[in-house]
Amino acid sequence: MDGVTAATAPHPGLALGSLHVASPVVLAPMAGITNAAYRRLCAEHGAGLYVCEMITSRGLVEGDQHTRDMLVFDEAETVRSVQLYGTDPVYVGKAAEILCAEYGVAHIDLNFGCPVPKVTRKGGGGALPWKRGLLAQILEHAVRAATAYDVPVTMKTRKGIDEAHLTYLDAGRIAQESGCAAIALHGRTVAQAYSGDADWNAIGELAASVDIPVLGNGDIWEAGDAVRMVEETGAAGVVVGRGCLGRPWLFRDLAAAFAGEQVTTLPRLGEVTAMMRRHAELLSQHMGEARGCTEFRKHVSWYLKGFAAGGEMRRRLGLVDSLAALDDLLADLDPIEPFPVSELGTPRGRQGAPRAKVVLPEGWLDDVDGAGCVVVEDAAAGSGG
Repeated sequence: MDGVTAATAPHPGLALGSLHVASPVVLAPMAGITNAAYRRLCAEHGAGLYVCEMITSRGLVEGDQHTRDMLVFDEAETVRSVQLYGTDPVYVGKAAEILCAEYGVAHIDLNFGCPVPKVTRKGGGGALPWKRGLLAQILEHAVRAATAYDVPVTMKTRKGIDEAHLTYLDAGRIAQESGCAAIALHGRTVAQAYSGDADWNAIGELAASVDIPVLGNGDIWEAGDAVRMVEETGAAGVVVGRGCLGRPWLFRDLAAAFAGEQVTTLPRLGEVTAMMRRHAELLSQHMGEARGCTEFRKHVSWYLKGFAAGGEMRRRLGLVDSLAALDDLLADLDPIEPFPVSELGTPRGRQGAPRAKVVLPEGWLDDVDGAGCVVVEDAAAGSGG
């Protein structure tokens, strides 16, 4: 692949308890995206930690089939990493034990950053850190269960519910006191969702306030952004989500940058179509060809972002139902069309608008402790986001 190269100082990698990650890069779990096929595709391009889609603790403990079906790992995954969602300390602890004992995971991440209204309405996701006591109980149960298997537990959160209700500094303190191996901070509030700019200053403030590693998340569109975030904030590493949509080769650039060589990969359209074919093939291997091709459809617009492929071609690719049909369509694209450099550094995936008000349980903001409070967690609805 074509590219631009410049030298930088090498990074020592990321230490999460006993787990060492050669490149301080974590693939953010994304619903419907970071399945086993996509994790393998990204990992084929560079070192990092590749996290499975979010799993609900109650669904796992109660044996929900949808939840169990999501815990699929590729044969090439030597380090199994799972993000766990939960609001009940006992369920989270039991789920952590199941992941360690039955699924051989090497890392568990706890989700306290989801901004989706159906989650915050019940006090979960990005709303939960407001209840400091409850947050501590959940983390302590998870860490206690995972420590028996020498598996590190991390947590991911946001700045807070909104600018008037910030929680990230308390969350960092609680994570450290509870024995978490690291904390990841998305530099936006729940109210912002994915709109506006990520606040990297908050990431730096958190990194300066705790002794455990802090991972920065938000507005990493190129490898240079990741390096700059680490340099400016003192973060130990980065979490990359939307920036890799339709660009699994971004992990090649990231690994190279943190190894001391800043690279910008500029694949021609023919190389992109080869990547699309590989992605669909991996999905088909894991899910069967019909479902795999259906799952692939959502990725088409991300792969072709900025390329000249017309609306009719995109429409037909969005209806593809077999690998043979995909091959026929991809063969009609111009293999030598250069990468649209105007797309470098630009947002990808969902953005939307900020929310006027975050949906919370009635009276949620009245109490900042929450220890012993009951937050209802659906056994299946949240798995995968």
